[in-house]
Amino acid sequence: GAMRHLPYFCRGEVVKGFGRGSRELGIPTANFSEQVVESFPSDISTGIYYGWACVGNGDVHKMVLSIGWNPFYKNTKKSVETHIIHTFKEDFYGEILSIVIVGYIRPEKNFDSLEALISAIQEDIEEAKRQLDLPEHLKLKEDNFFHLPEGKIVNNH
Repeated sequence: GAMRHLPYFCRGEVVKGFGRGSRELGIPTANFSEQVVESFPSDISTGIYYGWACVGNGDVHKMVLSIGWNPFYKNTKKSVETHIIHTFKEDFYGEILSIVIVGYIRPEKNFDSLEALISAIQEDIEEAKRQLDLPEHLKLKEDNFFHLPEGKIVNNH
């Protein structure tokens, strides 16, 4: 179920998550609203993916993405979190995030410690960077999907 839906194109508003990514991990993630998450194919595999992301009309950057169950919500709500491999100066809540999920890295797993989790994420990021440099993945960076129509004011639609 991981690869059948890829590449997967998706766009939606960035909402506030739990604030754990930046605070505890030093790895900020952008969370999609529930409606966007619910629009994902129901049989898409949970786990870690890589692809391209663009905030508003900004540049397209490499990203890693996790699709998983949030135990906090008693496993009824799937969450989709995107870590863009780029340092942003400020938060972009309320902006439109456009992503293309290109490939699958690994299934979800539990970690014994925060350190183990952080090091796994760092490895995922390195893997994503390597994969996205391949020509067949690089070309999706230029996809027209990332060019929002001119003159469309995204924030106040």
